[in-house]
Amino acid sequence: MSDLQVPAVLPANPRFSSGPCAKIPGFSLSMLGDAPLGRSHRAAIGKAKLAEAIDLTREILGVPADYRIGIVPASDTGAVEMALWSLLGARPVEMLAWESFGEGWVTDVVKQLKLDAKVQIAPYGQIVDFATVDFDSDVVFTWNGTTSGCRLPNGDAIPATRAGLTICDATSAAFAMDLPWDKLDVTTFSWQKVLGGEGAHGMLILSPRAVARLESYTPAWPLPKIFRLTSKGKLIEGIFSGETINTPSMLAVEDYLVALKWAQSVGGLQGLIARASANAKTVWDFCAATPWITNLAEVPATASTTSVCLKFTDPRIKDGAAFAKAVAKRIEKAGAGFDMGAYRDAPPGLRIWCGSTVESADVAALLPWIAYAFHAEIAAQ
Repeated sequence: MSDLQVPAVLPANPRFSSGPCAKIPGFSLSMLGDAPLGRSHRAAIGKAKLAEAIDLTREILGVPADYRIGIVPASDTGAVEMALWSLLGARPVEMLAWESFGEGWVTDVVKQLKLDAKVQIAPYGQIVDFATVDFDSDVVFTWNGTTSGCRLPNGDAIPATRAGLTICDATSAAFAMDLPWDKLDVTTFSWQKVLGGEGAHGMLILSPRAVARLESYTPAWPLPKIFRLTSKGKLIEGIFSGETINTPSMLAVEDYLVALKWAQSVGGLQGLIARASANAKTVWDFCAATPWITNLAEVPATASTTSVCLKFTDPRIKDGAAFAKAVAKRIEKAGAGFDMGAYRDAPPGLRIWCGSTVESADVAALLPWIAYAFHAEIAAQ
């Protein structure tokens, strides 16, 4: 222990939480001075702000013009639940999961909606084989497993001629990964992930096929007001033009707008993807050069570029869970990295958020601290 060298440099921003995630570089509260606080979201200024958020989301993500984009309550969870409760039941359902949030959607569909869904669950470190999926069914999946660090590498296995809908939880993928809109009928995400926005607001993106289902199908179960997307058999268009179902935080809306405009300044979607990919590669290179730590994702093509999950492999470790917690605690105590422990349902290890708002220099500065904490904890066993 006495021979260990404490790293000389701390990350300038040690926030590596996987949600809420790091704010945009250079963020300050003064950036939100244009927020129409104390004004109704239904006033002209409020509607204009909400409409601008939708328009900029479409522009940066490249969402097709005939897809609807809505701001909905309760973060990504609310957006996913709205889709599940409003759309499922018309066709057979397949549920795909490779981490805890995906398994949560399985529970909702099977135990709450009580649908006889086909369920495929891959262990942590793997994803479901999409070649085995019947896309004539409605298929529900996460694009990027925030708690497992495993993602779908592309949408090639999703047929353009599918009969069912694809419902994709993309909350830790949107703005950092290339989403194939022609393969996605329902896409959800939240502001507090890749763009480092504030919590409580979700985004719901619907393809024309999803809208057609909403207008032609009535679920067998009652829908609470907060889930209702149609009225008298027609889509409630106001939801997709800035007339939200419940009252949004105009401060959070302003924060999202600031983040969207920052995204434009770094090259839009391709710039955001490049930033996250470079951050993740820095960690992957560290793992490749280090014998006692590796990526939880078993196949490199499925390794997440945002929520990078790592596991310790050294045979000297006596208690994997306790060891990983101790390493994370030591790093946090030094002020080198906050909120980096693996998710509670995931295998023991570390989870480093490498999303687009994180600076590459901070990732590089963090890695020596992981090595220092590892060796310190091995010595302390």
